[in-house]
Amino acid sequence: MSRAAGGTGAAADARPGQPGQSGQPGQPGLEQPGQSGQPVQAAPERRGRPRSAAADTAIIEAVLRMIENGASIGELSMERIAREAGVGKATVYRRWPGKGALMLDVMRSLDETGPPLDGASLRDDLVSLLEFLRRRGLAKRNSAVMRTVVSHVQAQPELWAEYHNTVVRARHEALIDVLRRGVANGEIRADHDVETIADLFVGPMLARAILHEWKELPEGLAEDIVDMVLEGVRP
Repeated sequence: MSRAAGGTGAAADARPGQPGQSGQPGQPGLEQPGQSGQPVQAAPERRGRPRSAAADTAIIEAVLRMIENGASIGELSMERIAREAGVGKATVYRRWPGKGALMLDVMRSLDETGPPLDGASLRDDLVSLLEFLRRRGLAKRNSAVMRTVVSHVQAQPELWAEYHNTVVRARHEALIDVLRRGVANGEIRADHDVETIADLFVGPMLARAILHEWKELPEGLAEDIVDMVLEGVRP
């Protein structure tokens, strides 16, 4: 029996829609993508619904409202938060994988934007930064919501690290920039480490605001700290 009769020849191995090994083209109309010489068009991109800022706000405000009404963090399930916000549970989970991540954004929502610094005066910029810390310390003392949320985030190292990296670090870098400008302008001695000088400025304020909450945070405290530290670091 010949090879052709047995169906084992090259022509017999060709598949419909593919060029045969004998050089014959495949069946018309069954070309594989890209084999007909025509460019292959990509499928249209499917896009989901854009994230709603209104839903974000409603969810965060629902959490704040429940805490203000006496709910503890432990009592706030994602289902309860969704119900209070008037959204579906899936809407909450699309934004935050769990309650910890949601609480982190709630805490961020309680933070004010740092003060504007015009750069005209080293002392004025330093006073503005420390006054911001003083007012935030007072807000934490006077706000049960802030105390509750901050305590929850601080108790979870990964959340606290994320908050530090995204919020606290920006404030620290703003202070460092002011001090470096002071060094460049000859208002601060260049032989001192600016990181250490930064600690001298914020240390007393943070000690009163966080470590010794029974101590007062009076008006004028920022000015007093700035003047005392500048006296020691000027050329």
